[in-house]
Amino acid sequence: MSSATTSVSLPSGLKVLASFPDLLVLPEFVFGGLVWILVASTKVYFSIIQGWVMFVSVYCFVLSTLLLFLYFCGAHGEKSAWVAVDAFYQVTASLFYLSAAVLQAYATVSIKDFELVHRIYQIDIAAVVFAFVATLTYVIHMIFSLLRWKSS
Repeated sequence: MSSATTSVSLPSGLKVLASFPDLLVLPEFVFGGLVWILVASTKVYFSIIQGWVMFVSVYCFVLSTLLLFLYFCGAHGEKSAWVAVDAFYQVTASLFYLSAAVLQAYATVSIKDFELVHRIYQIDIAAVVFAFVATLTYVIHMIFSLLRWKSS
């Protein structure tokens, strides 16, 4: 008896931008890039905290770009191991962004009472909002990547 098995694989070429959850890479770029820009444009009062936020935003931006480029090129070759790589990356990015968003919120709350930094405080609030929105997009991407990995 033969059993019919279905294999779920990653899309390649322009199909990447037409498939869900891979389409979420675009809002991840936008919101992650905004976090990167906003944190970089303010005075850093807590270097270890905001350094982690910068690391996470740049790391996720670079790795998302690399994975997107590899998917466009079809480097995964329809192999199921790439589905696991994608799921692992999404879990890591989600956890990293959640920690970065919480730490950026802590840094923002910590400077709210400084009178000289009202504009910086407003920019940091925007960075917190976009960090949590980026976290949400990465978590949604993670959930659907894990479902794809489970069914592969």
